[in-house]
Amino acid sequence: MADLSLSARSLELLLGDWRGAGSAYEGLAERIRLLIVDGRIGVDTRLPAERDLAERLSLSRTTVTAAYRQLREQGMLHSVRGSGSVARLPGAPAILPAPLESEYIDFSKAAPPALPWLAEVARQAVDDLPAHLADSGFDPIGTPALRQAIADRYAVRGLPTTPDQIMVTIGAQHAIGLLARALVGRGDRALTEVPIYPHAYEALRAAGARLVTVPVVPAGTEGDDDREQAAGLVQAIRHSNPVAAYLIPDFQNPTGRTMSRETRARALDAAARQGTVVIADETTAELSIDRQGDFPPMAADGHAVLIGSVGKTVWGGIRVGWIRAERPLIRRLLAVRSPGDLGTPILEQLIVTRLLGRMDEILELRREQLRAGRDRLEHLVARHLPEWDVPRVTGGIVTWVGLGAPVSSQLALGARREGLIVAAGPRFGVDGAFERFLRLPICYSPETTDAAVLALARAWRSLARTPAAEPEPELLASVV
Repeated sequence: MADLSLSARSLELLLGDWRGAGSAYEGLAERIRLLIVDGRIGVDTRLPAERDLAERLSLSRTTVTAAYRQLREQGMLHSVRGSGSVARLPGAPAILPAPLESEYIDFSKAAPPALPWLAEVARQAVDDLPAHLADSGFDPIGTPALRQAIADRYAVRGLPTTPDQIMVTIGAQHAIGLLARALVGRGDRALTEVPIYPHAYEALRAAGARLVTVPVVPAGTEGDDDREQAAGLVQAIRHSNPVAAYLIPDFQNPTGRTMSRETRARALDAAARQGTVVIADETTAELSIDRQGDFPPMAADGHAVLIGSVGKTVWGGIRVGWIRAERPLIRRLLAVRSPGDLGTPILEQLIVTRLLGRMDEILELRREQLRAGRDRLEHLVARHLPEWDVPRVTGGIVTWVGLGAPVSSQLALGARREGLIVAAGPRFGVDGAFERFLRLPICYSPETTDAAVLALARAWRSLARTPAAEPEPELLASVV
Protein backbone atom coordinates (compact mmCIF):
# COMPACT_ATOMS: atom_id res chain seq x y z
CA MET A 1 0.00 0.00 0.00
CA ALA A 2 1.26 3.48 -0.82
CA ASP A 3 2.59 5.56 2.08
CA LEU A 4 1.97 8.87 0.31
CA SER A 5 -1.31 10.19 -0.97
CA LEU A 6 -2.35 13.24 -2.96
CA SER A 7 -5.59 15.05 -2.28
CA ALA A 8 -7.83 16.25 -5.08
CA ARG A 9 -7.04 19.85 -4.15
CA SER A 10 -3.27 19.23 -4.22
CA LEU A 11 -3.50 17.53 -7.59
CA GLU A 12 -5.58 20.40 -8.94
CA LEU A 13 -2.80 22.84 -7.97
CA LEU A 14 -0.19 20.67 -9.68
CA LEU A 15 -2.26 20.30 -12.82
CA GLY A 16 -2.44 24.03 -13.46
CA ASP A 17 -3.97 24.96 -16.84
CA TRP A 18 -4.10 21.45 -18.30
CA ARG A 19 -7.03 21.75 -20.69
CA GLY A 20 -6.09 21.73 -24.35
CA ALA A 21 -7.86 21.59 -27.68
CA GLY A 22 -8.31 17.80 -27.59
CA SER A 23 -10.51 15.62 -25.47
CA ALA A 24 -10.60 16.34 -21.75
CA TYR A 25 -9.63 12.85 -20.63
CA GLU A 26 -6.56 12.78 -22.89
CA GLY A 27 -5.44 16.20 -21.72
CA LEU A 28 -5.87 15.20 -18.09
CA ALA A 29 -3.99 11.93 -18.61
CA GLU A 30 -1.13 13.66 -20.42
CA ARG A 31 -0.68 16.24 -17.66
CA ILE A 32 -0.72 13.64 -14.88
CA ARG A 33 1.78 11.59 -16.89
CA LEU A 34 4.13 14.58 -17.04
CA LEU A 35 3.78 15.20 -13.31
CA ILE A 36 4.88 11.62 -12.69
CA VAL A 37 7.78 11.47 -15.13
CA ASP A 38 9.34 14.75 -13.97
CA GLY A 39 8.94 13.96 -10.28
CA ARG A 40 6.21 16.34 -9.18
CA ILE A 41 4.13 13.29 -8.32
CA GLY A 42 6.40 10.77 -6.67
CA VAL A 43 6.40 7.14 -7.64
CA ASP A 44 4.23 5.09 -5.22
CA THR A 45 2.02 8.11 -4.45
CA ARG A 46 -1.71 7.38 -4.27
CA LEU A 47 -3.78 9.64 -6.52
CA PRO A 48 -7.17 10.96 -5.39
CA ALA A 49 -10.26 8.85 -5.96
CA GLU A 50 -11.93 9.32 -9.32
CA ARG A 51 -15.10 10.76 -7.76
CA ASP A 52 -13.15 13.26 -5.61
CA LEU A 53 -11.04 14.48 -8.52
CA ALA A 54 -14.07 14.76 -10.81
CA GLU A 55 -15.85 16.95 -8.27
CA ARG A 56 -12.77 19.10 -7.70
CA LEU A 57 -12.17 19.68 -11.44
CA SER A 58 -15.89 20.02 -12.29
CA LEU A 59 -15.66 17.05 -14.65
CA SER A 60 -17.81 14.01 -15.14
CA ARG A 61 -16.56 10.93 -13.37
CA THR A 62 -16.49 9.21 -16.77
CA THR A 63 -13.81 11.67 -17.91
CA VAL A 64 -11.57 11.01 -14.92
CA THR A 65 -12.14 7.26 -15.20
CA ALA A 66 -11.06 7.37 -18.85
CA ALA A 67 -7.94 9.38 -17.95
CA TYR A 68 -6.95 6.94 -15.21
CA ARG A 69 -7.59 4.01 -17.57
CA GLN A 70 -5.26 5.53 -20.18
CA LEU A 71 -2.57 6.03 -17.54
CA ARG A 72 -2.92 2.39 -16.45
CA GLU A 73 -2.53 1.26 -20.06
CA GLN A 74 0.66 3.35 -20.30
CA GLY A 75 2.00 1.78 -17.11
CA MET A 76 1.82 5.08 -15.22
CA LEU A 77 -0.80 3.93 -12.69
CA HIS A 78 -1.45 0.72 -10.81
CA SER A 79 -4.94 0.33 -9.39
CA VAL A 80 -6.17 -2.17 -6.82
CA ARG A 81 -9.83 -2.34 -5.83
CA GLY A 82 -10.21 -0.83 -2.40
CA SER A 83 -6.68 0.63 -2.37
CA GLY A 84 -6.89 3.31 -5.04
CA SER A 85 -4.56 4.21 -7.92
CA VAL A 86 -0.83 4.52 -7.30
CA ALA A 87 1.71 6.33 -9.50
CA ARG A 88 4.20 4.12 -11.31
CA LEU A 89 6.93 4.41 -13.93
CA PRO A 90 6.93 1.76 -16.69
CA GLY A 91 9.43 -1.03 -16.15
CA ALA A 92 10.37 0.14 -12.65
CA PRO A 93 9.61 -1.36 -9.26
CA ALA A 94 7.66 0.76 -6.80
CA ILE A 95 9.48 3.78 -5.31
CA LEU A 96 12.37 3.49 -7.80
CA PRO A 97 12.79 5.71 -10.87
CA ALA A 98 12.62 4.07 -14.25
CA PRO A 99 15.98 3.37 -15.90
CA LEU A 100 16.64 5.94 -18.58
CA GLU A 101 16.75 4.44 -22.05
CA SER A 102 20.09 4.98 -23.77
CA GLU A 103 18.52 6.76 -26.72
CA TYR A 104 17.28 9.59 -24.52
CA ILE A 105 19.27 12.73 -23.80
CA ASP A 106 18.78 13.71 -20.17
CA PHE A 107 18.82 17.52 -20.07
CA SER A 108 17.03 17.63 -16.72
CA LYS A 109 20.24 17.31 -14.67
CA ALA A 110 22.34 20.46 -14.42
CA ALA A 111 25.74 19.00 -13.64
CA PRO A 112 29.04 19.03 -15.55
CA PRO A 113 30.98 15.89 -16.47
CA ALA A 114 33.72 14.63 -14.20
CA LEU A 115 37.09 16.34 -14.08
CA PRO A 116 39.45 14.79 -16.63
CA TRP A 117 42.00 14.00 -13.92
CA LEU A 118 39.53 12.65 -11.36
CA ALA A 119 40.46 8.99 -11.90
CA GLU A 120 44.13 9.71 -11.27
CA VAL A 121 43.34 11.62 -8.06
CA ALA A 122 41.15 8.73 -6.92
CA ARG A 123 44.06 6.31 -7.43
CA GLN A 124 46.30 8.61 -5.39
CA ALA A 125 43.71 8.82 -2.62
CA VAL A 126 43.80 5.05 -2.24
CA ASP A 127 47.38 5.46 -1.06
CA ASP A 128 46.07 7.64 1.79
CA LEU A 129 43.56 5.02 2.90
CA PRO A 130 45.79 2.72 5.04
CA ALA A 131 46.20 5.47 7.64
CA HIS A 132 42.45 5.24 8.33
CA LEU A 133 41.94 1.48 8.32
CA ALA A 134 42.61 1.01 12.03
CA ASP A 135 39.47 3.02 12.85
CA SER A 136 35.86 1.90 12.52
CA GLY A 137 35.34 3.90 9.32
CA PHE A 138 32.10 5.44 10.58
CA ASP A 139 32.67 9.20 10.39
CA PRO A 140 29.63 11.40 11.12
CA ILE A 141 31.50 14.73 11.12
CA GLY A 142 34.34 14.41 8.59
CA THR A 143 38.03 13.64 8.67
CA PRO A 144 40.21 16.31 10.31
CA ALA A 145 42.18 16.80 7.09
CA LEU A 146 39.08 17.44 4.96
CA ARG A 147 37.48 19.78 7.48
CA GLN A 148 40.75 21.73 7.62
CA ALA A 149 40.88 21.88 3.81
CA ILE A 150 37.30 23.17 3.65
CA ALA A 151 38.02 25.76 6.36
CA ASP A 152 41.12 26.88 4.44
CA ARG A 153 39.05 27.32 1.28
CA TYR A 154 36.60 29.57 3.11
CA ALA A 155 39.53 31.63 4.41
CA VAL A 156 40.85 32.04 0.86
CA ARG A 157 37.40 33.31 -0.15
CA GLY A 158 37.38 35.90 2.64
CA LEU A 159 35.66 34.09 5.51
CA PRO A 160 37.94 32.92 8.37
CA THR A 161 36.77 29.47 9.43
CA THR A 162 37.94 26.77 11.84
CA PRO A 163 37.56 23.02 11.27
CA ASP A 164 35.14 22.67 14.21
CA GLN A 165 32.67 24.84 12.26
CA ILE A 166 32.50 22.19 9.52
CA MET A 167 30.42 19.02 9.18
CA VAL A 168 31.06 16.86 6.11
CA THR A 169 27.90 15.41 4.56
CA ILE A 170 26.90 13.03 1.77
CA GLY A 171 26.42 15.82 -0.74
CA ALA A 172 24.54 19.13 -0.60
CA GLN A 173 21.08 17.54 -0.67
CA HIS A 174 21.95 15.55 2.45
CA ALA A 175 23.07 18.80 4.08
CA ILE A 176 19.76 20.50 3.26
CA GLY A 177 17.82 17.59 4.73
CA LEU A 178 19.87 17.58 7.94
CA LEU A 179 19.40 21.32 8.44
CA ALA A 180 15.68 21.06 7.77
CA ARG A 181 15.31 18.36 10.43
CA ALA A 182 17.46 20.25 12.92
CA LEU A 183 15.83 23.66 12.51
CA VAL A 184 12.22 23.11 11.45
CA GLY A 185 9.39 21.68 13.51
CA ARG A 186 6.02 20.62 12.18
CA GLY A 187 3.96 23.70 11.40
CA ASP A 188 6.91 26.12 11.50
CA ARG A 189 7.23 28.60 8.68
CA ALA A 190 10.24 28.37 6.37
CA LEU A 191 11.04 30.88 3.66
CA THR A 192 12.30 30.00 0.21
CA GLU A 193 12.74 31.76 -3.10
CA VAL A 194 10.63 30.83 -6.11
CA PRO A 195 11.43 29.48 -8.55
CA ILE A 196 13.87 27.31 -6.61
CA TYR A 197 15.76 24.03 -6.61
CA PRO A 198 12.88 21.57 -6.03
CA HIS A 199 14.61 19.10 -3.72
CA ALA A 200 15.26 21.92 -1.26
CA TYR A 201 11.62 22.81 -0.73
CA GLU A 202 10.79 19.10 -0.67
CA ALA A 203 13.21 18.66 2.24
CA LEU A 204 11.65 21.57 4.11
CA ARG A 205 8.16 20.21 3.54
CA ALA A 206 9.24 16.75 4.67
CA ALA A 207 10.36 18.32 7.94
CA GLY A 208 6.85 19.73 8.38
CA ALA A 209 7.44 23.32 7.27
CA ARG A 210 4.77 25.67 5.99
CA LEU A 211 6.49 27.41 3.10
CA VAL A 212 6.60 31.17 2.59
CA THR A 213 7.81 32.16 -0.87
CA VAL A 214 9.61 35.19 -2.29
CA PRO A 215 9.77 35.69 -6.08
CA VAL A 216 13.17 35.83 -7.78
CA VAL A 217 13.60 37.84 -10.97
CA PRO A 218 15.70 35.97 -13.58
CA ALA A 219 19.23 37.13 -14.28
CA GLY A 220 19.51 39.78 -16.96
CA THR A 221 15.82 40.75 -16.85
CA GLU A 222 15.17 44.14 -18.41
CA GLY A 223 14.19 46.74 -15.82
CA ASP A 224 15.33 44.55 -12.94
CA ASP A 225 15.76 46.53 -9.73
CA ASP A 226 17.74 44.77 -7.02
CA ARG A 227 16.30 47.13 -4.41
CA GLU A 228 12.82 45.72 -5.04
CA GLN A 229 14.21 42.21 -4.67
CA ALA A 230 15.76 43.13 -1.34
CA ALA A 231 12.60 44.86 -0.11
CA GLY A 232 10.47 41.82 -0.92
CA LEU A 233 12.85 39.49 0.89
CA VAL A 234 13.06 41.70 3.98
CA GLN A 235 9.29 42.17 4.08
CA ALA A 236 8.65 38.43 3.84
CA ILE A 237 11.05 37.73 6.71
CA ARG A 238 9.52 40.41 8.92
CA HIS A 239 5.90 39.53 8.25
CA SER A 240 6.09 35.73 8.30
CA ASN A 241 8.77 35.33 11.02
CA PRO A 242 10.13 32.05 9.57
CA VAL A 243 12.41 29.81 11.61
CA ALA A 244 14.62 29.28 8.55
CA ALA A 245 15.18 30.84 5.15
CA TYR A 246 16.71 28.81 2.32
CA LEU A 247 18.47 31.03 -0.24
CA ILE A 248 20.83 30.53 -3.18
CA PRO A 249 22.70 33.85 -3.27
CA ASP A 250 25.09 33.03 -6.13
CA PHE A 251 23.89 31.96 -9.60
CA GLN A 252 20.54 30.88 -8.26
CA ASN A 253 19.10 27.61 -9.54
CA PRO A 254 17.16 27.94 -11.85
CA THR A 255 17.21 31.69 -12.60
CA GLY A 256 21.00 32.22 -12.64
CA ARG A 257 20.60 35.39 -10.56
CA THR A 258 23.26 36.63 -8.13
CA MET A 259 22.15 38.49 -5.01
CA SER A 260 23.99 41.79 -4.48
CA ARG A 261 26.10 42.37 -1.39
CA GLU A 262 23.62 45.03 -0.25
CA THR A 263 20.67 42.64 -0.57
CA ARG A 264 22.55 39.95 1.34
CA ALA A 265 23.32 42.33 4.18
CA ARG A 266 19.72 43.58 4.38
CA ALA A 267 18.30 40.05 4.36
CA LEU A 268 20.74 38.85 7.01
CA ASP A 269 19.98 41.85 9.21
CA ALA A 270 16.23 41.24 8.94
CA ALA A 271 16.74 37.54 9.69
CA ALA A 272 18.86 38.29 12.76
CA ARG A 273 16.18 40.61 14.13
CA GLN A 274 13.51 37.89 13.72
CA GLY A 275 15.65 34.99 14.89
CA THR A 276 15.52 33.39 11.45
CA VAL A 277 18.37 31.06 10.48
CA VAL A 278 19.52 31.80 6.94
CA ILE A 279 20.67 28.72 5.02
CA ALA A 280 22.79 29.82 2.07
CA ASP A 281 23.30 27.13 -0.55
CA GLU A 282 26.64 27.92 -2.19
CA THR A 283 27.14 24.82 -4.31
CA THR A 284 27.56 27.01 -7.42
CA ALA A 285 29.04 30.08 -5.71
CA GLU A 286 32.51 29.76 -7.23
CA LEU A 287 31.35 28.96 -10.77
CA SER A 288 31.77 32.48 -12.12
CA ILE A 289 32.18 32.99 -15.86
CA ASP A 290 32.49 36.76 -16.07
CA ARG A 291 30.71 38.13 -12.99
CA GLN A 292 31.94 41.55 -11.92
CA GLY A 293 32.56 42.45 -8.30
CA ASP A 294 33.68 40.75 -5.11
CA PHE A 295 31.37 38.07 -3.68
CA PRO A 296 32.72 36.30 -0.60
CA PRO A 297 30.60 33.67 1.18
CA MET A 298 27.27 35.05 2.41
CA ALA A 299 28.33 34.63 6.06
CA ALA A 300 30.89 37.40 5.49
CA ASP A 301 27.94 39.84 5.45
CA GLY A 302 26.17 38.52 8.55
CA HIS A 303 25.14 35.32 10.31
CA ALA A 304 24.35 32.50 7.87
CA VAL A 305 24.71 28.75 7.75
CA LEU A 306 26.51 27.73 4.56
CA ILE A 307 26.14 24.63 2.39
CA GLY A 308 28.79 23.57 -0.10
CA SER A 309 29.70 20.52 -2.15
CA VAL A 310 31.87 19.30 -5.00
CA GLY A 311 28.90 18.03 -7.03
CA LYS A 312 28.96 20.99 -9.43
CA THR A 313 32.72 21.55 -9.52
CA VAL A 314 34.27 18.07 -9.42
CA TRP A 315 31.55 15.53 -10.28
CA GLY A 316 28.11 14.58 -9.03
CA GLY A 317 29.31 11.01 -8.49
CA ILE A 318 31.55 12.16 -5.63
CA ARG A 319 28.94 12.43 -2.89
CA VAL A 320 30.69 14.87 -0.56
CA GLY A 321 29.24 18.12 0.71
CA TRP A 322 29.49 20.13 3.89
CA ILE A 323 27.83 22.52 6.30
CA ARG A 324 29.56 25.54 7.82
CA ALA A 325 27.87 26.60 11.05
CA GLU A 326 28.63 27.60 14.61
CA ARG A 327 29.60 24.83 16.98
CA PRO A 328 26.25 24.56 18.86
CA LEU A 329 24.42 23.91 15.59
CA ILE A 330 27.06 21.39 14.52
CA ARG A 331 26.34 19.48 17.74
CA ARG A 332 22.59 19.55 17.01
CA LEU A 333 23.25 18.28 13.50
CA LEU A 334 25.27 15.37 14.86
CA ALA A 335 22.32 14.35 17.03
CA VAL A 336 19.92 14.62 14.08
CA ARG A 337 22.23 12.70 11.78
CA SER A 338 22.93 9.61 13.86
CA PRO A 339 19.52 7.92 13.40
CA GLY A 340 19.70 8.29 9.62
CA ASP A 341 23.27 7.53 8.57
CA LEU A 342 26.63 6.74 10.09
CA GLY A 343 28.81 9.15 8.18
CA THR A 344 30.43 10.09 4.88
CA PRO A 345 32.57 7.45 3.11
CA ILE A 346 36.25 7.82 3.98
CA LEU A 347 37.70 7.19 0.52
CA GLU A 348 35.55 9.89 -1.05
CA GLN A 349 36.68 12.30 1.65
CA LEU A 350 40.29 11.49 0.84
CA ILE A 351 39.66 12.24 -2.83
CA VAL A 352 38.07 15.61 -2.03
CA THR A 353 40.87 16.51 0.39
CA ARG A 354 43.36 16.19 -2.44
CA LEU A 355 41.14 18.08 -4.90
CA LEU A 356 40.45 21.12 -2.70
CA GLY A 357 44.12 22.03 -2.92
CA ARG A 358 43.67 22.32 -6.70
CA MET A 359 40.40 24.26 -6.61
CA ASP A 360 41.76 27.28 -8.51
CA GLU A 361 42.81 24.97 -11.35
CA ILE A 362 39.43 23.23 -11.27
CA LEU A 363 37.53 26.51 -11.39
CA GLU A 364 39.55 27.79 -14.33
CA LEU A 365 38.66 24.67 -16.30
CA ARG A 366 34.99 24.96 -15.39
CA ARG A 367 34.98 28.67 -16.26
CA GLU A 368 36.08 27.96 -19.80
CA GLN A 369 33.65 25.05 -20.16
CA LEU A 370 30.73 27.10 -18.88
CA ARG A 371 31.58 30.10 -21.03
CA ALA A 372 31.63 27.90 -24.13
CA GLY A 373 28.39 26.17 -23.05
CA ARG A 374 26.58 29.43 -22.36
CA ASP A 375 27.62 31.03 -25.62
CA ARG A 376 26.74 27.94 -27.64
CA LEU A 377 23.30 27.58 -26.07
CA GLU A 378 22.52 31.26 -26.66
CA HIS A 379 23.60 30.97 -30.30
CA LEU A 380 21.63 27.80 -30.98
CA VAL A 381 18.43 29.05 -29.36
CA ALA A 382 18.66 32.36 -31.24
CA ARG A 383 19.07 30.41 -34.47
CA HIS A 384 16.40 27.75 -34.03
CA LEU A 385 14.02 29.25 -31.47
CA PRO A 386 14.31 33.03 -31.94
CA GLU A 387 11.02 33.72 -30.13
CA TRP A 388 12.51 32.44 -26.86
CA ASP A 389 14.20 34.79 -24.38
CA VAL A 390 17.53 33.51 -23.05
CA PRO A 391 18.86 35.72 -20.22
CA ARG A 392 22.63 36.07 -20.22
CA VAL A 393 23.97 34.56 -17.03
CA THR A 394 27.39 35.47 -15.66
CA GLY A 395 28.03 32.12 -14.03
CA GLY A 396 26.48 28.99 -12.62
CA ILE A 397 25.24 26.03 -14.62
CA VAL A 398 21.77 26.97 -15.88
CA THR A 399 19.71 29.66 -17.57
CA TRP A 400 15.98 30.30 -17.11
CA VAL A 401 14.52 30.60 -20.59
CA GLY A 402 11.33 32.53 -21.27
CA LEU A 403 9.07 30.72 -23.74
CA GLY A 404 6.62 33.55 -24.31
CA ALA A 405 3.62 31.27 -23.69
CA PRO A 406 2.42 29.04 -20.81
CA VAL A 407 3.34 25.77 -22.52
CA SER A 408 6.33 24.43 -20.59
CA SER A 409 4.64 21.20 -19.49
CA GLN A 410 3.33 20.45 -23.00
CA LEU A 411 6.78 21.20 -24.40
CA ALA A 412 8.44 18.84 -21.92
CA LEU A 413 6.13 16.04 -23.05
CA GLY A 414 6.78 16.85 -26.69
CA ALA A 415 10.53 16.90 -26.10
CA ARG A 416 10.35 13.44 -24.55
CA ARG A 417 8.78 12.17 -27.76
CA GLU A 418 11.81 13.66 -29.53
CA GLY A 419 14.22 11.75 -27.28
CA LEU A 420 14.95 14.57 -24.82
CA ILE A 421 14.28 14.64 -21.07
CA VAL A 422 13.85 18.18 -19.79
CA ALA A 423 12.29 19.50 -16.57
CA ALA A 424 9.24 21.68 -17.10
CA GLY A 425 9.19 25.11 -15.48
CA PRO A 426 6.57 24.21 -12.84
CA ARG A 427 9.00 21.64 -11.39
CA PHE A 428 10.77 24.63 -9.81
CA GLY A 429 7.66 26.21 -8.30
CA VAL A 430 6.41 25.29 -4.87
CA ASP A 431 2.83 24.93 -6.15
CA GLY A 432 3.20 24.76 -9.90
CA ALA A 433 3.31 28.02 -11.90
CA PHE A 434 6.21 28.96 -14.20
CA GLU A 435 4.61 27.45 -17.28
CA ARG A 436 6.25 30.22 -19.30
CA PHE A 437 9.76 29.10 -18.41
CA LEU A 438 12.16 26.27 -19.06
CA ARG A 439 15.44 25.60 -17.24
CA LEU A 440 18.29 24.74 -19.60
CA PRO A 441 21.79 23.71 -18.47
CA ILE A 442 24.90 25.33 -19.93
CA CYS A 443 27.31 22.66 -18.68
CA TYR A 444 26.88 19.90 -21.28
CA SER A 445 29.16 18.96 -24.15
CA PRO A 446 28.70 20.77 -27.49
CA GLU A 447 27.35 17.60 -29.08
CA THR A 448 24.75 17.08 -26.37
CA THR A 449 23.70 20.73 -26.40
CA ASP A 450 23.33 20.68 -30.19
CA ALA A 451 21.15 17.58 -30.08
CA ALA A 452 19.07 18.92 -27.19
CA VAL A 453 18.29 22.23 -28.87
CA LEU A 454 17.36 20.48 -32.11
CA ALA A 455 14.99 18.21 -30.18
CA LEU A 456 13.46 21.22 -28.45
CA ALA A 457 13.03 22.96 -31.79
CA ARG A 458 11.22 19.94 -33.22
CA ALA A 459 8.99 19.69 -30.15
CA TRP A 460 8.25 23.42 -30.30
CA ARG A 461 7.28 23.29 -33.96
CA SER A 462 5.11 20.26 -33.29
CA LEU A 463 3.47 22.12 -30.44
CA ALA A 464 2.77 25.06 -32.72
CA ARG A 465 1.60 22.66 -35.47
CA THR A 466 3.83 24.19 -38.07
CA PRO A 467 5.90 22.28 -40.65
CA ALA A 468 9.32 21.26 -39.40
CA ALA A 469 12.41 22.67 -41.13
CA GLU A 470 15.40 20.53 -41.98
CA PRO A 471 18.18 20.64 -39.33
CA GLU A 472 21.39 22.49 -40.09
CA PRO A 473 23.95 20.15 -41.79
CA GLU A 474 26.73 20.79 -39.25
CA LEU A 475 24.38 20.06 -36.37
CA LEU A 476 23.24 16.83 -37.98
CA ALA A 477 26.87 15.76 -38.06
CA SER A 478 27.28 16.55 -34.35
CA VAL A 479 24.17 14.54 -33.47
CA VAL A 480 25.61 11.46 -35.12
